Order: sequence, then C-alpha cells, then structure tokens
Amino acid sequence: MRIYRSIVLLLASTASVQAYAQEAPEDGVDVVDNETIIVTAQKREERSVDVPITISAVSGKRLREIGVNDLDELSNYIPGLNIQEQSANNPGVVIRGITSDSGSAQQGARVTLYYNGVDISRSRGSYQDIYDMERIEVVKGPQATLFGTASAVGAISLISARPKEGFSGELTGTYGNFNQYSATGHLNAGSDTFAGRLAFAYKKRDGYVNNVAIGQDDLYAQDQLGVRGSLRFKPNDSISADLILTYDRQRNSGTPFISLTYPTTSGPPNAFGDAALGGTPNSLRDLGLSELGLKRDVYDANLTLSWNIADDWVLTLVNGYRKFDSLEVFDADGTAAEYLEFAELAKGDQFNQETRFAYTSDKFRGSFGFNFFKEDGVQNVPFSTNERVFFACLTATAATRAQCVAPNGTVPAAAAPRVNYTSFFENQGKNTSYSMFADGTWIPTPSLELTAGIRVQIEKRISGFRAGVPRSVVTGGASVVPGQVDTAGQTFLSEDSYADVLPRFNILYRFNDNINAYATVSKGRRSAVVNVGARATATGPVANISPVLEEVLWNYELGIKGSVGAFSGSIGLYYLTYDNFQVSILQSNGTSLTQSAGSATNKGIEAELSIRPVSWLTLFANGAYIDGGIDNRADIAANFRGAKFRLQPDYQGSAGLIIDAPLGGVTLFATPSITYRSKLFFEIPNLDARSQGPMTLVNLVAGVRFGGDRFEVSGFARNVFNKDYLLDAGNTGGAFGIPTFIPGEPRFYGVKLSAKF
Repeated sequence: MRIYRSIVLLLASTASVQAYAQEAPEDGVDVVDNETIIVTAQKREERSVDVPITISAVSGKRLREIGVNDLDELSNYIPGLNIQEQSANNPGVVIRGITSDSGSAQQGARVTLYYNGVDISRSRGSYQDIYDMERIEVVKGPQATLFGTASAVGAISLISARPKEGFSGELTGTYGNFNQYSATGHLNAGSDTFAGRLAFAYKKRDGYVNNVAIGQDDLYAQDQLGVRGSLRFKPNDSISADLILTYDRQRNSGTPFISLTYPTTSGPPNAFGDAALGGTPNSLRDLGLSELGLKRDVYDANLTLSWNIADDWVLTLVNGYRKFDSLEVFDADGTAAEYLEFAELAKGDQFNQETRFAYTSDKFRGSFGFNFFKEDGVQNVPFSTNERVFFACLTATAATRAQCVAPNGTVPAAAAPRVNYTSFFENQGKNTSYSMFADGTWIPTPSLELTAGIRVQIEKRISGFRAGVPRSVVTGGASVVPGQVDTAGQTFLSEDSYADVLPRFNILYRFNDNINAYATVSKGRRSAVVNVGARATATGPVANISPVLEEVLWNYELGIKGSVGAFSGSIGLYYLTYDNFQVSILQSNGTSLTQSAGSATNKGIEAELSIRPVSWLTLFANGAYIDGGIDNRADIAANFRGAKFRLQPDYQGSAGLIIDAPLGGVTLFATPSITYRSKLFFEIPNLDARSQGPMTLVNLVAGVRFGGDRFEVSGFARNVFNKDYLLDAGNTGGAFGIPTFIPGEPRFYGVKLSAKF
C-alpha cells in the first residue's frame, strides 16, 4: 500500500504536468510552443490537456527529433505501451499489459490500430510504416464511443500528414552499418481549394543475424517500400474532402528463430550468434517462396468528408478499404534440420463506414452516429518436412539429441533417402460489426465538464476450418504432426451473433487554463471467439467447435495533466478488471488455441514529464508501473493461476533531452535518450527460461541544420552499447519441446542528409 499512498500524495501535489497550446493552430495539425499538439481522439480538435482520458500524442516533428522510424521504437517512449515487431507480418501490440498479436482470422483484436480513422487491427495487415506522419495518438483504456470498432483496452491512431496550401517538399537519405540505407520524402502543392501531397519511404538493410545455411540469406534483412498519395478538396469553408491512397510492400528476409538446444556448424547454440536455418529444398513448391522470408503487399484507400451543415453542426463521413496479402516462410525448429518448416499465407480485406454528427455550443458538445465494419480473412499454414529427419528429431531426448543435429552441426538423418511430406491447415473468418453510438459533454461551469457516452454493438462472426493432412509414409500413421486431422476436403463452419452495450463516463475539472484533473469509468470488450477446428472419429473427421466467451473489462482511472511555467506533464492511476480473460496457447500440433483463463486484474501508474528551462533545451522523462496478471484463485486453472501478462514489464521508462540551439547562422541539435524496462515473460504460463531480464538501451541523434534550417546533416545510433537482448522466446518450436529465441536489434548507426524546399 505504500506505493499507492505515495501516488495519491503525488497526484495531490503535482505541479508539473503536461503543457499544451492555448489555441489550435490554423491548420489543426501540429505544434506550437514546447512541442504542443492538438489531438483529435475525441473527433474534434482540442488540446490534449482538455481531453478527459489518458492519451500520449507524438507529432511528426518529435518523431524525427528522437530518431523514431518505426512503431516498435516509439513504444520505448510511451508509458504503458510495448510493441514487439517479430516481423512486419507478426507485430505484437501491448497496452497496459494486454497483448494483441493473434494471426488467426477467427479472433478479434484487443488493442486497435487506426490508420486515418479506420480500423486496421487484423494482425497480418496491421503493420504500417510511419513516414510523413502528422502525429500518432496512443489512447489508454477502452473508450467505446471514440472509435468505430470500440477498442477493447486502448488504441493507436496513426494520422498521416495532409495536403496544404503552397508548394513545399523534403528529401532525406540515410546510410549506416549493415549496409542500411533509406530514402524518404514528400512533395506538397496546392491552393486553398485543391491540394495534393505525395510521400514515400524506401528502406533497405542487410540481415543482422548471420545464417550459415547454404542457399539462404542472412536473417532480419529489410527491403520495404511505402508510397502515399493524398488529395484535399475544400471548395468553401464548410466542406472538405480528403482522399488518401497508400501502398506498403515488404520483401524482408527470414525471422531468426534460433534454437538453444542444438548447435550449428559454427559451434554451440547461441541466441546472439550464428543461425543455421536451411528451410526445405522444396520450399518454393510446398511453401510458396524459394527462401525464408516475407512477401507482403498492403493496399489502403480512405475517403473522409467533413461538412459544416449548420452553425453548430458538423457531419463527418469516414470510409475506408484495406486489402492485405502476405506470405511468410519460416524455419520453426531453429536448426539446420529439415524438421519444422512452415509458411503462413494470410489474406484479408476490410471495409469501414462511419457517419458521425457532431454538435458544439458553449454549454454542450455531443455526437451521434453509426458504424459499419466488415472483414473477410484467411490464415493458411502449409507445413513441409523430410519425414526421416522429422521423426529423428521428434523422438530425440536429451541423451539422443545427436540423432537430430550432431555436435558438429550436421544432420545425420539427412543422409538417408529423403521422404518428402507436406500438409496444411487453414482458419477462416468473416466478421461483420454494426454499431450505433452517442456521446455528450455537459459544461455546467467553465471549470467542469461531464461526459457520458454509449455504443450499442452487434456482431456476426462466421468461422471456418479446413486441413489437408496426408498419412505418414514412414509410419503409416494418420499424420506426421501429432494431432493434425485431415478434413477430407470439407470446410467446417460455425457462426454466432453477439450484442453488447459499452458505456463510458468522464469528468474533467479545470484548476485553471493549464491544469486539469480527470476521472474515467469505461467498459471494453474483446469479441467472443467462434473456435472451429477438426477432430477424428471412427466414422471420419467432424467439426471441433469450442467457443470462447467475450472478454469483458471495466476500466477506472484518474489523473492530472497540464503545465506550470517550464514544467509540463501528466500522471495517472488506473485499475482494470477482466472477466473471461482470453489467452492463446500453442498446441502440440503447432496450432494455437484460444481459451478463457478466468478473471484478471490490472492496476498501475503512468507519468510523463517535460521541462523546458530555456528555449533551446527540453528535458523529458516518462515511466510506468504495472501490477497485472491472471488472478490467483482456486477456480482458475493451475497453469494460468497468478501468471503475469505476456510481454509486459512491471516497470518501464525513458528519459532524455532535446537540444535545439541556434548558433551563428546554424542550429546545433542533439537528442540523447535512455530507455529501461524490467523483466518480462514471453508466454503464459510464465517460464523463466522464456523471459527477458531487465534491459537498458541508449540512443542518440545529433547534427546541424543550416541554410535557414532547410538543410540538415546528422548522425544517429540506436542501442549505442550494443546490448544483447531477446525479442521473443518459445514460439512454434516451443510446442515441440525445442523453444526458439529471437535476438533483438544490435547497434545501428549511420548518417542522415536532409533538404527542404
């Protein structure tokens, strides 16, 4: 209780809370004094200090200052946020200890990602490069009336830079170690009636994990392209329309799933040493790509219309379509053996339409409307192996591991005549959501705002499953992978409908123009799961349907944010309870099954602080403490009872300073920063062998601008001290008793040249 008494005292006495602008800038976009951002989380432009929820907002300018080029890097600077980017095809997003990373088409997301107001949360289609961004808003806690698909535990809203009047542009190039180079930029042109903007980012880098396997590239190489075209039409002061078309492409090399059980030809197993991932010689035929790696294409179209239909009324229409097609081939056993060779083919398309009417007056603000969201997805997982190698490795014990991979890194069973085997399983999901919402804020006095909102949501979920599982040639058994069941050409289907009412209540109290306190009570949900698989019977395969109830949470939080003099920041407390907490458990056949772990509880504190003692210097720090996990109760399964949430440290924080000092016609700038997180577990149930201990990383950006700040030369370094750390542990190999480990990024450094016009 001591920590909570301290927190209450701090909340009562804090005078250092977040600073924001006194008024919105004319274009409603960016920043004024002290990195002040106007946000739109509540679907209107307002200072973040005036938003009665916990929100962290970062402008495009600040992203460049701290050297952030991807969302996983940004999460180091946002309290309560963690992003694990295992690959562009498999990101794990964590807000306040709750992870959203399932690739199954049958499951819904917990943490919702929005790209220009439209849900893109389906895991295999959610990765979005963050070039030419206007800002990124991270909203903590469920706020059902704010976003179209009612984010369960929070949301990340990515907002790209919009076209504006005038002619301008920027071009930036970088080069660094691992032969990394990039080119990013934008070109903007237009009038006050019609404007266009073209932005792009190309990033390429050699792999940083040496792969000794013949015929395979080094691992974690990057080759990706993003292009975005935006048009704005504003015929008068009452009407505006934004059309945004985006294409993103990845052609990255394989993920380094490294075994700590078996050696390589380079020596003993080492998560931070060489890998020996050889895949299968039949990779192109059986898995779709000739080498390990990712081939991913994403197409996104967004049309947003805004119309001031009367003095106090605005109508907004947000329409979005997103299509993704990804194929990733991976070596799940982490060894040179042709043992567990998988691919994942994920395809999907999503359509969103939201209609929102908003009213604003001196005493009342409100909105109401409806949302329609539909997605159709499939996750197909082919498997390929050499049966002789497979059974040699499957039956290997600690004493007989050499029958799988010999001490010199070779594979004895590979010398025998090869017996090829391939199978697949596929899950399907067609999900449709209809909702109506209303939200109102009453302002009885200038110091007090009372907000209440509700969303009524109806879902229809259709799940499907099919599998092609031949009999084993070597053993004659029903399958090679234990537990896999052939559906005999059938696709098993199941469907169900769900409805829920999701309220939120918020209070904002103004101590003065720059310091506000807030309190929130809100309800969130993760959709029920229509789990469909297959099981074998004496008369043939039948559907195995195991529905999982919706996950329901209640969120309670309070905080203070604002500014006093050179100090700005925020501090907040939260408490969440979960019923039917959903967990995904790897099965012995390589599939993942969602189960209810019972109840869970989550409580913590988050704080952000900024100090600007002089105009050219800003010091910043943020931190979070979380005490969250599955409840330790007798009615909860023993393997879940008391487990901490996956991918969530108890403590995390970052600190740094931003120097931006004009000096004789040039501007010197530097942003050194340090990030810390405590121990975290990669799986539930928690195992020390599959965890990462406390980790501290140092990053640096520094350089000079000249020519009226139109030109820039700088250097950057991430993970300055080349700290070894794990990105993940366990993975598919863990289901077969040989967990694999993914190393995090080593030290990256380089130079950057930039020109504006």
